[in-house]
Amino acid sequence: MTISRRGFLKGVTGSAVALAAGVPSVEAKMSTVLPPEAVGLLYDATLCVGCKSCMVNCKTKNSVPGGALYKEDLVTGVVDALICKKSEQTEPMAAPPYETGSIKGNEGIWDASQDLSGKTLNIIKAYRNGTGEKKDSPTNGHAFFKQQCLHCISPACVSVCPPGALLKDPKTGVVYYDAYRCIGCRYCQLACPFNIPRYEWDSAWPEVRKCQLCRHRYKDGKYAACAEYCPTGATIFGKVTDLREEAKKRFAMKPGAIYDFPIQTFNSRETTSRPVAAYADKVYGLTEAGGTQNLMLSGVSFELLGFSKNIPDGALPDLTWAYIAKIPWVFLGVAIGGTTLYAITHRKSSDSKEKGGHQ
Repeated sequence: MTISRRGFLKGVTGSAVALAAGVPSVEAKMSTVLPPEAVGLLYDATLCVGCKSCMVNCKTKNSVPGGALYKEDLVTGVVDALICKKSEQTEPMAAPPYETGSIKGNEGIWDASQDLSGKTLNIIKAYRNGTGEKKDSPTNGHAFFKQQCLHCISPACVSVCPPGALLKDPKTGVVYYDAYRCIGCRYCQLACPFNIPRYEWDSAWPEVRKCQLCRHRYKDGKYAACAEYCPTGATIFGKVTDLREEAKKRFAMKPGAIYDFPIQTFNSRETTSRPVAAYADKVYGLTEAGGTQNLMLSGVSFELLGFSKNIPDGALPDLTWAYIAKIPWVFLGVAIGGTTLYAITHRKSSDSKEKGGHQ
Protein backbone atom coordinates (compact mmCIF):
# COMPACT_ATOMS: atom_id res chain seq x y z
CA MET A 1 0.00 0.00 0.00
CA THR A 2 1.31 3.46 -0.92
CA ILE A 3 0.40 6.84 0.45
CA SER A 4 0.53 10.16 -1.36
CA ARG A 5 2.55 13.05 -0.10
CA ARG A 6 -0.69 14.97 0.41
CA GLY A 7 -2.11 12.11 2.42
CA PHE A 8 1.05 11.94 4.51
CA LEU A 9 1.05 15.67 5.21
CA LYS A 10 -2.64 15.56 5.99
CA GLY A 11 -1.99 12.78 8.48
CA VAL A 12 0.93 14.63 10.06
CA THR A 13 -1.17 17.76 10.45
CA GLY A 14 -4.00 15.80 11.98
CA SER A 15 -1.62 14.17 14.46
CA ALA A 16 -0.12 17.53 15.36
CA VAL A 17 -3.57 19.01 15.99
CA ALA A 18 -4.50 16.03 18.15
CA LEU A 19 -1.25 16.29 20.12
CA ALA A 20 -1.60 20.03 20.65
CA ALA A 21 -5.23 19.63 21.66
CA GLY A 22 -4.26 17.11 24.29
CA VAL A 23 -1.70 19.36 25.93
CA PRO A 24 -2.92 20.88 29.20
CA SER A 25 -3.15 24.63 29.41
CA VAL A 26 -0.04 26.43 30.51
CA GLU A 27 -2.22 28.12 33.06
CA ALA A 28 -3.29 24.80 34.59
CA LYS A 29 -1.67 24.27 37.96
CA MET A 30 -0.91 21.12 39.88
CA SER A 31 -1.66 20.84 43.54
CA THR A 32 1.15 21.89 45.86
CA VAL A 33 -0.53 20.34 48.90
CA LEU A 34 0.66 17.04 50.34
CA PRO A 35 -2.16 14.44 50.36
CA PRO A 36 -3.11 13.63 53.98
CA GLU A 37 -2.41 9.91 53.53
CA ALA A 38 0.74 10.36 51.43
CA VAL A 39 3.48 7.80 52.02
CA GLY A 40 7.22 8.00 51.51
CA LEU A 41 10.66 7.13 52.77
CA LEU A 42 13.17 8.57 55.20
CA TYR A 43 16.74 7.68 54.33
CA ASP A 44 19.32 8.37 57.03
CA ALA A 45 22.76 8.03 55.45
CA THR A 46 24.45 7.87 58.87
CA LEU A 47 22.76 4.50 59.48
CA CYS A 48 23.63 3.09 56.05
CA VAL A 49 26.41 0.48 55.85
CA GLY A 50 26.37 0.17 52.05
CA CYS A 51 25.13 -3.44 51.99
CA LYS A 52 22.94 -2.72 48.92
CA SER A 53 20.19 -5.02 50.12
CA CYS A 54 17.77 -2.30 49.05
CA MET A 55 19.07 -2.48 45.47
CA VAL A 56 18.84 -6.27 45.22
CA ASN A 57 15.36 -6.52 46.68
CA CYS A 58 14.11 -3.54 44.70
CA LYS A 59 14.86 -5.43 41.50
CA THR A 60 13.44 -8.70 42.75
CA LYS A 61 10.18 -7.25 44.06
CA ASN A 62 9.63 -5.00 41.05
CA SER A 63 10.15 -7.69 38.40
CA VAL A 64 6.60 -9.02 38.81
CA PRO A 65 3.31 -7.86 37.22
CA GLY A 66 2.61 -4.35 38.40
CA GLY A 67 6.22 -3.75 39.44
CA ALA A 68 8.14 -0.80 38.04
CA LEU A 69 10.69 -3.07 36.30
CA TYR A 70 8.19 -5.54 34.88
CA LYS A 71 8.34 -5.90 31.11
CA GLU A 72 5.53 -7.63 29.26
CA ASP A 73 6.20 -9.55 26.05
CA LEU A 74 6.50 -7.48 22.89
CA VAL A 75 3.13 -6.58 21.42
CA THR A 76 2.83 -8.90 18.42
CA GLY A 77 0.79 -6.73 16.09
CA VAL A 78 1.43 -3.21 14.82
CA VAL A 79 -2.24 -2.37 15.31
CA ASP A 80 -2.09 -3.57 18.91
CA ALA A 81 0.95 -1.39 19.48
CA LEU A 82 -0.78 1.67 18.05
CA ILE A 83 -3.93 1.26 20.13
CA CYS A 84 -1.90 0.31 23.21
CA LYS A 85 -3.65 -2.99 23.82
CA LYS A 86 -2.35 -4.70 26.94
CA SER A 87 -1.15 -8.27 26.74
CA GLU A 88 -2.73 -10.86 28.98
CA GLN A 89 0.59 -12.09 30.35
CA THR A 90 0.58 -12.58 34.11
CA GLU A 91 3.69 -14.66 34.69
CA PRO A 92 6.64 -12.97 36.44
CA MET A 93 9.89 -12.35 34.60
CA ALA A 94 12.39 -15.19 34.68
CA ALA A 95 14.85 -12.99 36.57
CA PRO A 96 15.34 -9.34 37.53
CA PRO A 97 16.83 -7.19 34.74
CA TYR A 98 20.45 -7.17 35.80
CA GLU A 99 22.86 -4.67 34.28
CA THR A 100 25.44 -7.40 33.70
CA GLY A 101 23.03 -9.91 32.18
CA SER A 102 24.42 -9.36 28.66
CA ILE A 103 27.98 -10.21 29.66
CA LYS A 104 28.98 -13.66 28.48
CA GLY A 105 29.21 -16.13 31.32
CA ASN A 106 27.30 -13.92 33.76
CA GLU A 107 23.90 -15.25 34.76
CA GLY A 108 22.96 -12.26 36.90
CA ILE A 109 24.82 -13.47 39.99
CA TRP A 110 26.34 -10.03 40.53
CA ASP A 111 24.89 -6.73 39.38
CA ALA A 112 27.51 -4.01 39.07
CA SER A 113 25.18 -1.05 38.57
CA GLN A 114 26.98 2.25 38.26
CA ASP A 115 23.99 4.57 38.14
CA LEU A 116 20.23 4.72 37.83
CA SER A 117 19.06 3.17 34.57
CA GLY A 118 16.24 1.31 32.90
CA LYS A 119 17.22 -1.68 35.02
CA THR A 120 18.13 0.02 38.32
CA LEU A 121 15.56 2.15 40.17
CA ASN A 122 17.52 2.92 43.32
CA ILE A 123 21.22 2.83 43.93
CA ILE A 124 23.63 3.18 46.85
CA LYS A 125 26.76 5.18 46.08
CA ALA A 126 29.78 6.04 48.20
CA TYR A 127 31.56 9.29 49.02
CA ARG A 128 35.24 9.18 49.95
CA ASN A 129 37.74 11.86 50.96
CA GLY A 130 41.41 11.53 51.82
CA THR A 131 42.11 8.47 53.94
CA GLY A 132 38.41 7.65 54.13
CA GLU A 133 38.75 6.42 57.71
CA LYS A 134 35.97 8.39 59.41
CA LYS A 135 32.38 7.40 58.73
CA ASP A 136 30.14 10.33 57.74
CA SER A 137 32.97 12.84 57.81
CA PRO A 138 33.61 15.21 54.87
CA THR A 139 37.35 15.20 55.63
CA ASN A 140 39.32 11.94 55.54
CA GLY A 141 36.01 10.16 55.70
CA HIS A 142 33.46 8.17 53.76
CA ALA A 143 29.69 8.07 53.52
CA PHE A 144 26.99 6.24 51.66
CA PHE A 145 24.04 7.87 49.95
CA LYS A 146 20.93 6.68 48.14
CA GLN A 147 19.52 7.91 44.85
CA GLN A 148 15.99 7.22 43.60
CA CYS A 149 12.82 9.09 42.71
CA LEU A 150 11.90 11.49 45.51
CA HIS A 151 8.19 11.62 44.58
CA CYS A 152 7.70 15.37 44.47
CA ILE A 153 4.54 16.81 45.99
CA SER A 154 4.08 18.79 42.79
CA PRO A 155 6.04 16.72 40.23
CA ALA A 156 7.36 18.49 37.15
CA CYS A 157 7.55 15.18 35.27
CA VAL A 158 3.79 14.70 35.62
CA SER A 159 3.00 18.27 34.60
CA VAL A 160 4.94 18.08 31.31
CA CYS A 161 3.81 14.63 30.12
CA PRO A 162 1.49 15.29 27.11
CA PRO A 163 -0.32 11.90 27.08
CA GLY A 164 -0.47 11.59 30.88
CA ALA A 165 1.82 8.57 31.11
CA LEU A 166 3.20 9.85 34.40
CA LEU A 167 0.60 10.28 37.12
CA LYS A 168 0.40 11.12 40.81
CA ASP A 169 -1.82 8.97 43.01
CA PRO A 170 -4.25 11.36 44.73
CA LYS A 171 -4.27 9.28 47.93
CA THR A 172 -0.70 8.03 48.41
CA GLY A 173 0.99 10.78 46.42
CA VAL A 174 3.16 8.19 44.65
CA VAL A 175 4.34 9.26 41.18
CA TYR A 176 3.89 6.32 38.84
CA TYR A 177 4.13 5.45 35.15
CA ASP A 178 1.66 3.99 32.65
CA ALA A 179 3.68 2.58 29.76
CA TYR A 180 0.62 2.24 27.50
CA ARG A 181 0.15 6.00 27.40
CA CYS A 182 3.81 6.88 26.79
CA ILE A 183 4.79 8.32 23.39
CA GLY A 184 8.52 8.38 24.12
CA CYS A 185 8.90 12.16 24.08
CA ARG A 186 11.05 12.07 27.24
CA TYR A 187 9.88 15.50 28.41
CA CYS A 188 9.93 13.99 31.90
CA GLN A 189 13.71 13.63 31.69
CA LEU A 190 14.07 17.28 30.75
CA ALA A 191 11.75 18.49 33.49
CA CYS A 192 12.95 16.45 36.48
CA PRO A 193 15.25 18.61 38.66
CA PHE A 194 16.77 15.47 40.23
CA ASN A 195 17.63 13.72 36.94
CA ILE A 196 15.66 10.59 37.86
CA PRO A 197 13.60 9.17 34.94
CA ARG A 198 15.65 6.87 32.73
CA TYR A 199 14.90 5.62 29.23
CA GLU A 200 15.43 2.08 27.94
CA TRP A 201 17.75 2.95 25.08
CA ASP A 202 18.67 -0.68 24.50
CA SER A 203 15.09 -1.93 24.14
CA ALA A 204 13.09 -2.49 20.95
CA TRP A 205 10.01 -1.20 22.80
CA PRO A 206 11.58 1.34 25.18
CA GLU A 207 9.82 2.61 28.29
CA VAL A 208 10.62 5.16 30.99
CA ARG A 209 11.80 3.68 34.29
CA LYS A 210 11.68 5.17 37.78
CA CYS A 211 10.91 4.13 41.34
CA GLN A 212 7.17 3.80 41.98
CA LEU A 213 7.59 3.17 45.71
CA CYS A 214 6.45 -0.45 45.25
CA ARG A 215 2.83 0.69 44.97
CA HIS A 216 1.90 -2.72 43.55
CA ARG A 217 2.58 -4.25 46.98
CA TYR A 218 0.20 -2.08 49.01
CA LYS A 219 -2.85 -4.20 48.26
CA ASP A 220 -1.16 -7.11 50.07
CA GLY A 221 -0.38 -4.99 53.13
CA LYS A 222 3.28 -4.65 52.14
CA TYR A 223 5.40 -1.59 51.43
CA ALA A 224 8.58 -0.40 49.71
CA ALA A 225 11.06 -3.28 49.42
CA CYS A 226 14.07 -1.04 50.00
CA ALA A 227 12.75 -0.26 53.48
CA GLU A 228 11.51 -3.76 54.25
CA TYR A 229 14.91 -5.32 53.59
CA CYS A 230 17.11 -2.61 55.11
CA PRO A 231 18.80 -4.28 58.14
CA THR A 232 19.94 -1.08 59.88
CA GLY A 233 16.90 1.18 59.59
CA ALA A 234 18.71 3.52 57.21
CA THR A 235 15.57 3.48 55.06
CA ILE A 236 12.14 3.47 56.71
CA PHE A 237 8.67 3.65 55.19
CA GLY A 238 5.69 5.57 56.56
CA LYS A 239 3.28 8.48 56.24
CA VAL A 240 5.11 11.57 55.07
CA THR A 241 3.73 13.68 57.91
CA ASP A 242 5.27 11.24 60.43
CA LEU A 243 8.56 11.00 58.54
CA ARG A 244 8.89 14.79 58.45
CA GLU A 245 8.57 15.04 62.22
CA GLU A 246 11.00 12.14 62.70
CA ALA A 247 13.57 13.75 60.42
CA LYS A 248 13.27 17.14 62.14
CA LYS A 249 13.58 15.47 65.54
CA ARG A 250 16.79 13.66 64.59
CA PHE A 251 18.29 16.74 63.01
CA ALA A 252 17.67 18.79 66.18
CA MET A 253 19.12 16.20 68.57
CA LYS A 254 22.52 16.63 70.17
CA PRO A 255 25.18 14.55 68.39
CA GLY A 256 26.17 11.55 70.49
CA ALA A 257 22.81 11.20 72.24
CA ILE A 258 21.50 7.64 72.28
CA TYR A 259 18.36 7.17 70.24
CA ASP A 260 16.15 4.21 69.34
CA PHE A 261 16.01 4.24 65.54
CA PRO A 262 13.03 2.33 64.07
CA ILE A 263 13.73 -0.39 61.50
CA GLN A 264 11.72 -0.92 58.31
CA THR A 265 8.78 1.36 59.14
CA PHE A 266 8.20 4.47 61.21
CA ASN A 267 5.82 2.61 63.55
CA SER A 268 7.99 -0.49 63.86
CA ARG A 269 8.42 -2.08 67.27
CA GLU A 270 11.88 -3.21 66.22
CA THR A 271 14.51 -0.57 66.88
CA THR A 272 18.26 -0.20 67.08
CA SER A 273 19.89 1.96 69.78
CA ARG A 274 22.89 3.99 68.73
CA PRO A 275 24.36 7.50 69.03
CA VAL A 276 22.88 10.26 66.91
CA ALA A 277 25.30 11.55 64.28
CA ALA A 278 26.18 15.15 63.52
CA TYR A 279 23.93 15.93 60.58
CA ALA A 280 24.96 18.31 57.83
CA ASP A 281 22.97 20.93 55.93
CA LYS A 282 19.28 20.22 56.56
CA VAL A 283 16.52 17.69 56.04
CA TYR A 284 16.67 17.21 52.28
CA GLY A 285 13.24 17.13 50.66
CA LEU A 286 11.31 19.44 52.95
CA THR A 287 11.44 22.35 50.52
CA GLU A 288 13.34 21.22 47.40
CA ALA A 289 11.17 21.60 44.26
CA GLY A 290 8.20 22.38 46.48
CA GLY A 291 8.84 19.43 48.79
CA THR A 292 9.22 15.68 48.25
CA GLN A 293 7.76 12.58 49.86
CA ASN A 294 11.14 10.89 50.18
CA LEU A 295 13.34 12.67 52.73
CA MET A 296 17.06 12.36 53.46
CA LEU A 297 19.54 13.04 56.27
CA SER A 298 23.31 12.93 55.93
CA GLY A 299 26.47 13.56 57.92
CA VAL A 300 28.13 14.91 54.77
CA SER A 301 26.89 17.91 52.81
CA PHE A 302 24.47 16.96 50.05
CA GLU A 303 26.45 19.14 47.66
CA LEU A 304 29.54 16.97 48.26
CA LEU A 305 27.37 13.93 47.57
CA GLY A 306 26.54 15.29 44.12
CA PHE A 307 23.09 16.75 44.77
CA SER A 308 22.42 20.00 42.95
CA LYS A 309 22.43 23.14 45.08
CA ASN A 310 20.45 25.07 42.48
CA ILE A 311 17.07 23.40 42.96
CA PRO A 312 14.54 26.08 43.93
CA ASP A 313 12.26 25.71 46.93
CA GLY A 314 9.08 26.40 44.98
CA ALA A 315 7.08 23.90 42.90
CA LEU A 316 8.46 23.60 39.36
CA PRO A 317 5.46 22.81 37.10
CA ASP A 318 4.63 26.49 36.59
CA LEU A 319 8.18 27.10 35.36
CA THR A 320 8.60 24.01 33.19
CA TRP A 321 5.29 24.42 31.39
CA ALA A 322 6.20 27.90 30.28
CA TYR A 323 8.80 26.32 27.98
CA ILE A 324 7.97 22.67 27.36
CA ALA A 325 4.27 23.18 26.66
CA LYS A 326 5.26 25.18 23.58
CA ILE A 327 6.93 22.19 21.88
CA PRO A 328 3.74 20.55 20.53
CA TRP A 329 2.66 23.91 19.16
CA VAL A 330 6.01 24.23 17.38
CA PHE A 331 5.40 20.82 15.86
CA LEU A 332 1.91 21.92 14.83
CA GLY A 333 3.32 25.09 13.26
CA VAL A 334 5.92 23.15 11.27
CA ALA A 335 3.28 20.68 10.09
CA ILE A 336 0.87 23.41 8.97
CA GLY A 337 3.70 25.38 7.38
CA GLY A 338 4.90 22.32 5.53
CA THR A 339 1.40 21.53 4.33
CA THR A 340 0.91 25.11 3.11
CA LEU A 341 4.27 25.12 1.32
CA TYR A 342 3.43 21.81 -0.33
CA ALA A 343 0.07 23.16 -1.52
CA ILE A 344 1.69 26.28 -3.02
CA THR A 345 4.51 24.43 -4.78
CA HIS A 346 2.13 21.70 -5.97
CA ARG A 347 -0.19 24.33 -7.45
CA LYS A 348 2.69 26.07 -9.20
CA SER A 349 3.82 22.76 -10.62
CA SER A 350 0.32 22.02 -11.89
CA ASP A 351 0.03 25.49 -13.45
CA SER A 352 3.36 25.03 -15.22
CA LYS A 353 2.27 21.68 -16.63
CA GLU A 354 -1.03 23.17 -17.86
CA LYS A 355 0.77 26.06 -19.56
CA GLY A 356 3.21 23.66 -21.13
CA GLY A 357 0.38 21.53 -22.45
CA HIS A 358 -1.33 24.51 -24.17
CA GLN A 359 1.77 25.60 -26.07
